[in-house]
Amino acid sequence: MANKVITDGAALRRFPKVELHRHLEGTFALPTLHRIALRNGLPYPEDFARFQKEVQFPRDAEPDFLLFLSKFKNDWYRSHQDIRDIVRDSVLSFAEDGLFFIELRFSPEHFAFHNNFDRLEVTKLIVDAANEAAAETGVLIRYLITFNRAKQNQYEMISLYRELRGLQIPEIVGIDLAGDETNFPPQQFTEFFQVVRDDGVYGATIHAGEVSPAQQVWDAIELLHAARIGHGTSTIDDPLLQKRLIEEGVVLEQCITSNYQTGSWADEKNHPLGRLFRAGVPVTINSDDPTIQDTDLTDDYVKACTYFDLTVDDLVTLNMNALDGTFLPDTEKSELKQRYLRAVTAFRTAHNL
Repeated sequence: MANKVITDGAALRRFPKVELHRHLEGTFALPTLHRIALRNGLPYPEDFARFQKEVQFPRDAEPDFLLFLSKFKNDWYRSHQDIRDIVRDSVLSFAEDGLFFIELRFSPEHFAFHNNFDRLEVTKLIVDAANEAAAETGVLIRYLITFNRAKQNQYEMISLYRELRGLQIPEIVGIDLAGDETNFPPQQFTEFFQVVRDDGVYGATIHAGEVSPAQQVWDAIELLHAARIGHGTSTIDDPLLQKRLIEEGVVLEQCITSNYQTGSWADEKNHPLGRLFRAGVPVTINSDDPTIQDTDLTDDYVKACTYFDLTVDDLVTLNMNALDGTFLPDTEKSELKQRYLRAVTAFRTAHNL
C-alpha cells in the first residue's frame, strides 16, 4: 500500500501537482467565455452545450492539427473587463485540478491583438486578476511570457521584452517561445535569447522537438540557452541528448493528451514520457491547453499512471523534477519543495498511502 499505482481519477485529482506547461489561452472557464461571447454579440450559440461543442476539440476524436489550432481565438475579448473576468474565473478552477504550484504562461499579444490594447496594461491586468484568484484558492502561481515565433520577429520580441522587463513584475519569472517550430527554427531567435540570458532575470523555455527532430532540442539548448523544453518528444530518438538533459538538469515539459490530439505523437500508450522517466531524464506531466482539449491535468495523470505504471513515489519524483525546473530563486525553490512534501504527506495520510 505504501507505494502503489493509482489510476482512480477521483484520488489523483486530489494529488498535489506542479505544472510547468499550461497556456492561459487554452485554459478558460467555459461558462464565463460563453457569457462574454453573448455579451459581445459574437456569433456563437446561446445553448451552452452547443457552444461547448463548437469551442472545444472533440475529446475522443482522431488527431487533427488544423482543427485543434482552429479552436484558438483572439477576438473574444472586447474590453479589459472581459480579460479580467476570463482570467480570474479560469485560475479559480485550478484548485479543482489539485494544482499546488503552476508557472502559467500567456501571450499579451493574444489578449491585446483584436482591440490593439496596450500590451503592458494587458500584462499587468492578467497578473493582477490571476494573483487575486490564486490567493483565494491557495494555489501558488508564477508567470511566463509567451512569444510566438511565427507572428513576431526577434526584433519585435526584443522591443516588447524590454518594455515588459521595465514593468518589474516579480511574479513573471520566465520567457517562452512557442508557435511553428518547423518553419521558424531556433537559429532565427539567437539574438533575442542572448538578450534574455544577458539580463539574467528570466529563465527560458522553448517549444522544441514536438513536431521537429531531436536536433532542434539541441539547438534550443545550445543557441537559445533553454533551461526547459516544451514537449521534446523527439528526445526519445537521441540517447546522447537524453544524457545531456540528465547531466544539465534540462527539464522536459511533456503533455500526453495534447500531443495525441495535435498528431505530434500518434500513440498515447507509447508516449515517450514513461520511457524517458525510467531512463532518468527529468520529465514532467503537463496539460498544455486543457479546456480546448476538453480535458484537465488530472486526466494526464490518470493516463501516465495507467500506461506507464507510475507509483505514488514516481509521481512525487516527477513533481520534484518540476520544482527543480521552476524559474524561482534557489531559496524560494527549497522552501517550496518542503511545502510540497508536506502536501504529499497529507495526501498519503488521507488515502492510507
